[in-house]
Amino acid sequence: MSETPMSRTPVAFTEQDHADRMARATRDAAAAGLSGLLVTPGPDLVWLCGYRPTAVTERLTLLVLIPESEPRLLVPALERPEAEAAPGAGALRLSEWRDGQDPYAAAAGLLRPGGLPHSLKGVGGAPIGISDSTWALHLLGLQEALPLTTYRALTTSLPMLRAVKDDHELARLAAAGAAADATYEAILSVRFAGRREADVAADLAHLLRRHGHSQVDFTVVGSGPNGANPHHEAGRRTIVDGDMVVLDFGGLKDGYGSDTTRTVHVGEPTDEERAVHDVVRLAQQAAFEAVQPGVPCEEIDRVARMVIEDAGYGEYFIHRTGHGIGVTTHEPPYLVAGEQRPLVPGMCFSIEPGIYLPGRFGVRIEDIVACTETGGRRLNATPHEMAVVS
Repeated sequence: MSETPMSRTPVAFTEQDHADRMARATRDAAAAGLSGLLVTPGPDLVWLCGYRPTAVTERLTLLVLIPESEPRLLVPALERPEAEAAPGAGALRLSEWRDGQDPYAAAAGLLRPGGLPHSLKGVGGAPIGISDSTWALHLLGLQEALPLTTYRALTTSLPMLRAVKDDHELARLAAAGAAADATYEAILSVRFAGRREADVAADLAHLLRRHGHSQVDFTVVGSGPNGANPHHEAGRRTIVDGDMVVLDFGGLKDGYGSDTTRTVHVGEPTDEERAVHDVVRLAQQAAFEAVQPGVPCEEIDRVARMVIEDAGYGEYFIHRTGHGIGVTTHEPPYLVAGEQRPLVPGMCFSIEPGIYLPGRFGVRIEDIVACTETGGRRLNATPHEMAVVS
């Protein structure tokens, strides 16, 4: 049996991979006018140093990245053995604090390695970037320990931090996409009519896990009029013959995301339903063909939207065309009007135009696409034509 991306064991990220990421993040922060970065448990910490605490509690864990200083990871003493086992631990210096000590005073010491004044506004007078997942408890504690420091969220100050993937990351995304494709192919043989949306959603979750996903983030099953709500939660509605059904599902496999949408029909569709589906299919294809290095993100949205507007359905395309994907299923870059950042080889994002007719039905088609030197590469390969299910 031939090996597929889904079945391959992923290449492990090395200490050097994490050292390179932390060094690049520190340089990027300086270029963005930040004095350094503070990162608490969450996707940024996993990506930067490979550390994912088993339990995230009120005890402070903090990665400190500042220029001209080695990376430092502050952890509770009882969690030090776990932190030492992280793949990037050898590329940083571990510090610990014990119960009964002030963790924020310990963190402040790492931010003032040269004994700089307590009132310093950041390091070198600039604000500090802080990960979006930081608890308010910890941010307030840091502000109390360093009263004049200012902070900026990483999503706004370094939105492209994780946007460009290396070859090993692309391989994991491709494997996650292949697993989502296998899930879709399997769900087509499941009976839809007479079952609740929640039942089909449970089937999708089971199939994603069977095909290697460790985490299922969403299983949207929008049947009939519910399909006109892009983020409909699968509910108790019974699917009936004649329904259009939007299937949007994904999660994490080997730490990287999948996200795909296909729209199926229970029994034979009407001419109008086929026509609307064709418009979305053409919009998705046009947007994919527009992917090239240097093209602004908003241009991909404009191309998809123009196809739908020209067909007379512009007011029913009510969301952005896409979002980035990596160690989370939604992250920058966003393919939306006003986002002028250019596409760069290694960026991965969804292309998912849709039409939503209130009270009637919805259609969405979504692939994950990687930008390459020569254009787009789909990481989903299932057919875009509307499948008929029973």
